[in-house]
Amino acid sequence: MGQLTSKSNELAPGVFPHVHFSTNEEGPPRYSSHHFDSSRLQQDGNLQIPPTIVVSDEDSSPSEPQGSRMELRRPSFYSTIDLVPQLEHYVSTLPRQQARSRPSLEALRRAFEEVETGVEAANPTSDSGVSSLPATDSENEESQDPVRGKAPVRFGWVTGVMVRCMLNIWGVILFLRLSWITSQAGILLTWVIILMSVTVTSVTALSISAIATNGRVTSGGAYFMISRSLGPEIGGPIGMVFSFANALACALNTVGFAEVVRDLLQEFGIVMVDSINDVRIVGVITVTVLLLISLAGMEWESKTQILFFIVIIVSFSNYLVGTFLPPSPEKKAQGIFGYRSEIFLENLKPNWRGAGNDFFQMFAIFFPSAIGILSGANISGDLKDPASAIPKGTLMAIFTTAVSYLVISATVASCVVRDASGNVSDILTGNSTDGCVGLACSLGWNFTECIQSQSCEYGLANNLKVLGQVSGFYYLITAGVFAASLSSALGFLVSAPKVFQCLCRDKIYPYIGFFAKGYGKNDEPLRAYVLCYVIAVAFILIAKLNTIAALISNFFLCSYSLINFSCFHASITNSPGWRPSFHYYSKWMALFGAVISVVLMFLFTWWAALITFCIIFFLFGYVNYNKPKVNWGSSVQAGTYNMALSYSVSLSGVEDHVKNFRPQCLVLTGPPNQRPALVDFVGCFTKHISLMICGDIVTDQDRQTRPQDATGGLVKWMNKRKVRSFYTPFTADSLRVGARNLLQASGLGKLKPNTLVLGFKANWKESSAESIEDYINTIYDTFDSNYCLCILRMMDGLDISDQFDFEVNQGFEPDEPVENDDQQSPERESADDVSDKSNSDQIKTVFQNDQGKKTIDVYWIADDGGLTLLVPYLLTRRKHWRSCKVRVFIVGDEQNMEEGRDEMMALLKRFRLDFNDVIVMTDSEKRPQAKNLSRFVDSVAPFRLLDELQEGLSVQGLRQSAPWKITDKEFEAFKLKSERKVRLNEIIRRNSQHTALVLVSLPVPHSDCPSALYMAWLDALTCGLHCPAVLIRGNQQNVLTFYCQ
Repeated sequence: MGQLTSKSNELAPGVFPHVHFSTNEEGPPRYSSHHFDSSRLQQDGNLQIPPTIVVSDEDSSPSEPQGSRMELRRPSFYSTIDLVPQLEHYVSTLPRQQARSRPSLEALRRAFEEVETGVEAANPTSDSGVSSLPATDSENEESQDPVRGKAPVRFGWVTGVMVRCMLNIWGVILFLRLSWITSQAGILLTWVIILMSVTVTSVTALSISAIATNGRVTSGGAYFMISRSLGPEIGGPIGMVFSFANALACALNTVGFAEVVRDLLQEFGIVMVDSINDVRIVGVITVTVLLLISLAGMEWESKTQILFFIVIIVSFSNYLVGTFLPPSPEKKAQGIFGYRSEIFLENLKPNWRGAGNDFFQMFAIFFPSAIGILSGANISGDLKDPASAIPKGTLMAIFTTAVSYLVISATVASCVVRDASGNVSDILTGNSTDGCVGLACSLGWNFTECIQSQSCEYGLANNLKVLGQVSGFYYLITAGVFAASLSSALGFLVSAPKVFQCLCRDKIYPYIGFFAKGYGKNDEPLRAYVLCYVIAVAFILIAKLNTIAALISNFFLCSYSLINFSCFHASITNSPGWRPSFHYYSKWMALFGAVISVVLMFLFTWWAALITFCIIFFLFGYVNYNKPKVNWGSSVQAGTYNMALSYSVSLSGVEDHVKNFRPQCLVLTGPPNQRPALVDFVGCFTKHISLMICGDIVTDQDRQTRPQDATGGLVKWMNKRKVRSFYTPFTADSLRVGARNLLQASGLGKLKPNTLVLGFKANWKESSAESIEDYINTIYDTFDSNYCLCILRMMDGLDISDQFDFEVNQGFEPDEPVENDDQQSPERESADDVSDKSNSDQIKTVFQNDQGKKTIDVYWIADDGGLTLLVPYLLTRRKHWRSCKVRVFIVGDEQNMEEGRDEMMALLKRFRLDFNDVIVMTDSEKRPQAKNLSRFVDSVAPFRLLDELQEGLSVQGLRQSAPWKITDKEFEAFKLKSERKVRLNEIIRRNSQHTALVLVSLPVPHSDCPSALYMAWLDALTCGLHCPAVLIRGNQQNVLTFYCQ
């Protein structure tokens, strides 16, 4: 191996350290694995590379000697801190793991500049260098736990998965019910039942294998896989139900064990209380002992399972040997005749006995014997390599147990007749079989009497202990029954708490966090063990095996259905993150498994299926309502993205139609939490109806004072306010430039804004002329882009930044200048601070209040296509505005007032807007009051360019240098228009002083109208009102129609 040598005194300043790796003739260079000190020099030969850093392998066992399994953390040759791909950079996707962060782009750029100036070469471990990387996990662990304890127990695929699954599949049904099911359904239908069960479990196992190999699986088993695939909405309910189902399975197998113990005691004449209570007593004692074994730890539980596995193998061997032994007369009296073709043929066909016993009832009783396939996955946190162990162990267990079920059902039905008396004297003494009933007559035995009286106590259909009677030694089968039932009960008793602990730690449901705590080196959920014990005891007291089996089948089938659907959904969404290393699965087979599981639920017990789905839907509704703050990258998110993308693309090929017009709004809010009234107003008529985008134009000054991650806090603010809107920040030099770019670039396909919403610049009189010009030019650009326009004016203004100590967006200056002495402070508040502050101070605006029976006054001065009427109509569809009455004001004269009103009423009726109050303004042509006109003149006086004051100066030259200025000629040319705006304001104040909302048609500015004059018009139209006022204008295209096509 190449040797790494160190020299400490030959490095000149400004020269990079280098490392030389010698090579052997046999192959490529090999790298040494001992620690390398990057502060020392390595230089020997011509081969020179940047320094390397040693880190420990994260997956190495804590018990391994420190320094073993070390790897070199090597920078690329682009830069000394630009690292080559490393495993530890991707650990952030694992829960409760500390990720090692790679250098950011900013750090790389800064580091490159420092290298160029020689700073990094002189000090390779500076802040911009490698030493800024986080410490290794081993270092963190040592700092947190200086005294290392014994390593936790980890299992391989044989003992951890295969043996565990086989033990849970070989449950109480195998020894106590399989022979009875075969007598009822016959060999053929029994095999169909077994193969159908195996089909469902095999498809589910393939889905589990795919999910388990799509990334690292930690503790939580089936719940962890479903929740991380389909999200908490589906994973939470199934985790709760699956945990409960495992507790029921524990009770099922414990009751089976208790029945065998009771029967064994009765053979010796021992009865504690009665038949039912004896099962309860033995069951409670048994599950208590199993709890104690579980509490002792996974190591003891695993050793116990190995013992049970050996006992079951011995009992199987004992049974198979017994089938080949010649039967004694006593056995023949019990219906056991060895392998006979006539018995095999007779038992091929079904023979249903008892009320309600049919194929699906037998299927429902047998299916719980196949539900142990998740036992290995449920302890995934205790496996060495879950991704490898779960597929191999689960599939091998299913194959082995399926063969055993098929062999046992076929062999027992080939050796034992359905009915036998057990009386040795029922042997036929002669060759006459007259009056003899049953297959046993041809075998020399006459069981006619018990068959006709239906009192036979032996035989395949009557005795549940047939396997023991057939076997070579009866009590070995009894030991097998004990081992099978106890191993399954113990396995489920361990699985349920493990799954429930993971569910509790995810904090999806309240009041269960108490059970999340783990103890010891294996993080044992002792509290969850006790809870599972209590549930198991409660169902043990039922003491009815068939009843518990029917209930449990539905719960597990529901789990299997969702596991298969998880695999199908993850595959069908084509998410780049779905990359399972197990390739032997099919998304369509997974879908088949999901569907067939649901069908079987209703075929088994429809009422139990309904109850199961009701529980699932209730738990789903709770999680969906509370929306836990988790993000697991589920396939539901991928599916939502695919659907949105598909619909957006398909929508692009659909031509616009006036009936489908929606006001899709680009709202220039700045930071939305600074102008909540503007956000709420637009949300009132766009929520669940159309698109809303909150545009935030960030200037250079804003960027210096705003946190870099402020976007997340603002989105949280909107989500908490239940505003359905996108948030789009855009960096620009000015309001106009930013708005123009947003008008052109925002949106996607048909989901593109068609309406710009602005806040009114209430402090325009105190603002700089450039600011007014910027604001008005934004309006001009809106009309030039063929956009609709809305401008909202509030009596108290829109900006609330002075209440929060926020920075001021210069595009929308507040009503009052904000004094903020700390604005230039070098310490900026973080986005979390902004988010917390805005979340705690959700200011309520007038648009969130119930408006009662107020009016919405619409001054439809100009025909803009109908947007002025559509917006108030959409508002009245909201709960808070539903009782409001809409009044429409139009311009007219006294002579034709009634005719004008009737025409407008007819138009509104055709539009189906249900606006029944039309008012004709007949005095709009009158001259405004002198004081109001004087106020308007005073407002524009600072922006006048008076000709008589310009001595010897060119008015045209001043006009070009200050385009917002108003010359005398322009003032006189627009004098009549100005007076009409003032007059209209007088009418509005007289009629709509205290309405809920006023909407006024926005005048379209002439190209030669000075910006200051147009700003004065907007002010004159809406000043003096005590209610919100909206200046609104469509793009002169119809948004309303009274035609059907």
